[in-house]
Amino acid sequence: MKNFHHTDHCPVRDVLSRLSSKWGMLVLVTLKANEVMRFNDIQRSIGDISQRMLAVTLRTLETDGLVVRKVYPEVPPRVEYRLTERGYSLMPYLEGLIEWAFVHMQEIVLEREQRL
Repeated sequence: MKNFHHTDHCPVRDVLSRLSSKWGMLVLVTLKANEVMRFNDIQRSIGDISQRMLAVTLRTLETDGLVVRKVYPEVPPRVEYRLTERGYSLMPYLEGLIEWAFVHMQEIVLEREQRL
């Protein structure tokens, strides 16, 4: 039996908890689709994310080395975000999960409705 007990660095808990947030995957997918984006463009693209939540999510993804933030020394400052190599290496897995969700979403919704 394989156990997933908490240790110093359990990858299941540690990494997946950061990606399984409501917004983390959406931000990554948005950046993959658009390559380089400014903060407001990311927010408009996602739609229902608050400025604060987007800032927190971007900071978390940046801390994990999935997103890079570049500040241009202009007035006003211009800030752009893009995926890192590590971020791009994650995308095939996320895209597989997204594809699975699209294929099975109708079935899942129907089963949820039947259980209500």
